[in-house]
Amino acid sequence: MPTALISGAGIAGLTLAHWLRRHGFTPTVVERAPAPRPGGQAIDIRGTALTVVERMGLLEAARGARTRFAGQSVLDADGNEVERSTEMTYTGGWFNNDDIEIMRDDLAHLLHEKARDGVVYRFGDSVSALTDTGSGVRVEFECGEPSTFDLVLGADGLHSTVRRLAFGEEHRFLRPMGAFAGIFSTENFLDLHDWQIWYMNLPEAAYGLYPTRDNTRLRVMMGFEDEPFDYDYRDTHAQKRVLAHRFATMDWETPRLLKAMWDADDFFFDSMAQIRMDTWSSGRTALVGDAAHCPSPQSGQGSSLALVGAYILADELGRAPDDHRTAFARYEERMRPFVELNQELAFPDESATTETENTARVERVKSAIDLDD
Repeated sequence: MPTALISGAGIAGLTLAHWLRRHGFTPTVVERAPAPRPGGQAIDIRGTALTVVERMGLLEAARGARTRFAGQSVLDADGNEVERSTEMTYTGGWFNNDDIEIMRDDLAHLLHEKARDGVVYRFGDSVSALTDTGSGVRVEFECGEPSTFDLVLGADGLHSTVRRLAFGEEHRFLRPMGAFAGIFSTENFLDLHDWQIWYMNLPEAAYGLYPTRDNTRLRVMMGFEDEPFDYDYRDTHAQKRVLAHRFATMDWETPRLLKAMWDADDFFFDSMAQIRMDTWSSGRTALVGDAAHCPSPQSGQGSSLALVGAYILADELGRAPDDHRTAFARYEERMRPFVELNQELAFPDESATTETENTARVERVKSAIDLDD
């Protein structure tokens, strides 16, 4: 059976591992973290991505693990409620649709359980070098012994190592969007029950709090606007210092949250940015998910693109297991128009004059691709 190394055990990587195995490949997943990463924000499974999850036999499990938010409150600088909704939330949008909102780590757990059989996992390791020999790709690892695979597939996110090694430095493809966000978990000291709170203290900075599915923990999302600046995306301590400085003057529960941030073991921080590339493949290496075409969280479609992209890439490789060039070309031909529509969702539609028009735009995009093409 043909072999494939998948770099990254996130939504795209785990989905790809499952479908490649179904198509007769022997996948190996390498992941820098010691296990599937905990924490993360509430994400959405939308449109065609729901069909992918259904075909994996996970639709009912995903629905069972979905969030149960009943609405949200918006607070002013003094912590007073100035706005309330029982019809939508900032994380999931309007309630009157078939979307599934689910915590990122809950979805990753479901996918990992599904993609266990026939998949080799190398946690706590990472790719350090790639050499395409024409007949395969020799991969060197930071910890393990080198090995050769028929294909290498980068599903390692916005700061993809595979993309850097096979296509060049990140700055060539990164399109910053002038915002940054950190997320972490803490105890549910506000006793929130299926309810979100958004604290809007400054025009350029805000944070949101919402409980996990069992209401025992809080996810805290802190975001601010700024021009791009240099930071080490692997230095968690330095990233915490950035948030501590940015939110130091905020009132309400901010001091308590910043204290909790220093103790959080699932802290994640990154810039809001998109990845724009002319091609997603080079020789026997290809990219999928955020590594190929991150749409940014502002689009609300990153997880759905990861699910759909992994499915289509595996589908094309299954159709042409001995012809990766044709498979990669067909994958890109099918996915690129869908990706471009989704990336545009991160930007306001200047022609839309009502919320209904914006909602209709999102609905048109969500299913603008055929899985059976």
